Amino acid sequence: MILQQIYTKCLAQASYYIESEGDVAIVDPIRDIACYLEMAKERNAKIRYVLITHFHADFVSGHLELAKKTGAIIVFGQNAKPNYPALVAEDHQHLYIGTCKIEVLHTPGHTIESACFLLYDENKKPFAVFTGDTLFVGDTGRPDLLSGNLSSTELASMLYNSIQTKIKTLPDEVIVYPGHGAGSACGKNLGKETWSTIGEQKKMNYALKLGRDEFITAVTTDQPLAPAYFFKDAQINVNGYDDLDNVLQKSLKPLTIEEFKKEKKEGAIVIDTRISTAFGKLFIKDSINVGLDGQYAIWVGTLINFNHPLILLTDEGDEKVALTRLARIGYENIKGYLSGGINDWLDANGETDCIKTISFAELNDTTDRSLYRLLDVRNQTEFKKEHLCESLHIPLEEINSRMQELDKNQQYAIYCAGGYRSMIAASILKKNGFQHILNIEGGVNEIKKTAPQLVEYV
Repeated sequence: MILQQIYTKCLAQASYYIESEGDVAIVDPIRDIACYLEMAKERNAKIRYVLITHFHADFVSGHLELAKKTGAIIVFGQNAKPNYPALVAEDHQHLYIGTCKIEVLHTPGHTIESACFLLYDENKKPFAVFTGDTLFVGDTGRPDLLSGNLSSTELASMLYNSIQTKIKTLPDEVIVYPGHGAGSACGKNLGKETWSTIGEQKKMNYALKLGRDEFITAVTTDQPLAPAYFFKDAQINVNGYDDLDNVLQKSLKPLTIEEFKKEKKEGAIVIDTRISTAFGKLFIKDSINVGLDGQYAIWVGTLINFNHPLILLTDEGDEKVALTRLARIGYENIKGYLSGGINDWLDANGETDCIKTISFAELNDTTDRSLYRLLDVRNQTEFKKEHLCESLHIPLEEINSRMQELDKNQQYAIYCAGGYRSMIAASILKKNGFQHILNIEGGVNEIKKTAPQLVEYV
């Protein structure tokens, strides 16, 4: 048996390749399916099944295209109602690849059709469980993303039952392979590890320790804001979508300076995918920086309306990657990218702007602290754990909706954990007329080294 996790950092998402005796099952594939096809080809294996744990809200799954290109059967759990051919498996139904068996476990709660897939090895012993968004390392899925006619409380009660009767009862040595890791908005306390065991989760995961009422309260409160694109992607995964090759053919379009300016004038948002340090020094005026070196797709999907036209500024050679990662979350209204990048823009005397990045030590040494306000754009969990005294807190995911709380005449020094999110926030504020913006280099991680006395621990 061969089992490999394919982890996509941009989405904080895990898919899985399982092979036995030349037969393959893929669990929760992303939209660009080349890696799965190549793995099977290299091993002279045949993809038989595409196993989908639920209708994903945070990315467009690659199940349809993978099935079309391989003839594989798409498998959902009980209660799924896809608008295309698929096997909707019964609870405890068995599938076979080579000498291994996969048991479909009906685990509603995150969504009504959520399923887990229990893999038995060649010796017929339970080996690993693919839990999707039912169970994460250190957390459980949220019950408020695709509930149909059910309330989040009703789904949370179902999720409790699923964990108690289907997950917690598995042998301690069974490996837990979840659908997401830290950084996903599909839960609020995901661990940085991308796999665990049932025994380890019994010891450290609150979701396996609480009684029903406590559990329901825990999973229905203080969840991170769900990006609007989640609900779009869930419906795309129910109804189907265009092949990725067709999407890229339309959007992988080099634009001249004149074409780029025209699209920008007509309302397209410029997304600059360069690293934050390069962006801050010089960028096309009114651009938003979302660097490819971080969770690029998640933040574009969180901050930019789903169907709003976009144009890209990338480093040379990054164009296809940037577009593919947007397509993974269903963002297809891309008008193209600037041919020649920032250098051609400068050669054409295009309008530019900048955002000063400054260390916290330099900020304290050279600036009167009464002249600026600290703005923390990390999430609620991070802020509650530790923050700088007297900081204003607006999580990056709320920066658009809460911008009216800020004063354009005030100077803001923005920080996050390491500098990635703070530059995104700074670029959004700059685009919206805030001129007195500083980005704190290295974020709170560096601030703790420079001025630990200013960090308040809650």
